[in-house]
Amino acid sequence: MNDPVRVWRRLADTSVLLDGFHALKHAVRFGAEVPVAVTTDRGAALALADELAPDVRETLDALLAEVPEATYATLVARPHPTAVAALAVRPSREANLRALAHVPRTAPVVVLDNPRNLGNAGAVIRLAAGFGAAGVVTTGTLDPWHPTVVRGGAGLHFATAVERLDVDELPPGPVFALDPEGDDIRALKLPDDAVLAFGSERSGLSAALRARADHLVSLPMRPQVSSYNLATSVAMTLFHWSATGGAPTSAQHFSQG
Repeated sequence: MNDPVRVWRRLADTSVLLDGFHALKHAVRFGAEVPVAVTTDRGAALALADELAPDVRETLDALLAEVPEATYATLVARPHPTAVAALAVRPSREANLRALAHVPRTAPVVVLDNPRNLGNAGAVIRLAAGFGAAGVVTTGTLDPWHPTVVRGGAGLHFATAVERLDVDELPPGPVFALDPEGDDIRALKLPDDAVLAFGSERSGLSAALRARADHLVSLPMRPQVSSYNLATSVAMTLFHWSATGGAPTSAQHFSQG
């Protein structure tokens, strides 16, 4: 058997870090290629699988290698409370671009216009995957596959198409951009092929994205409240889409990732 630590060190610089049990669980569930996974306690990790992910328990049993705590701490910058970590192969950009460009779509694409906060970007990807969005696109300099974003997304990057693009490369479909001066979202029905664009909390939409927008849309907000958290805005918008005729979603047990 290959030494898991040696494999890890060979692949770490070119792989996606799956930090924690839930990130590994989701990545495996949605078809990620995972060449190495480690834990400080196989028994505890497999007990979590029995409780929370019996559908991937057999796969995790075959993947997980137990390593000493001191060794585990050298492999990840911030050891996760579940003491599980893995490396996955990033989906090809070409495959993601094909998925984002595919029409007709049955669910919107979410666009984060020049986002700044890595954790917020991860939370949005987790939301988008939960609602069955067709993908998440970021513009600007933030890498949506940064380890902190993947950690915030609980491994659900593998459940949707996630890429960084320029504004002029956005997927096809009418662009509904969130803006305080836009039409009240409650009076609208968002189409399944919508491109839902969200600016940063501090500066809002960029001039390029605003010029690209077909519709400006606002969320209900009490006067004198400056803004919602980015992930909250995305959640409200995707819920409105789903509640007014979008793709059905079923209630699922929620577990912290």
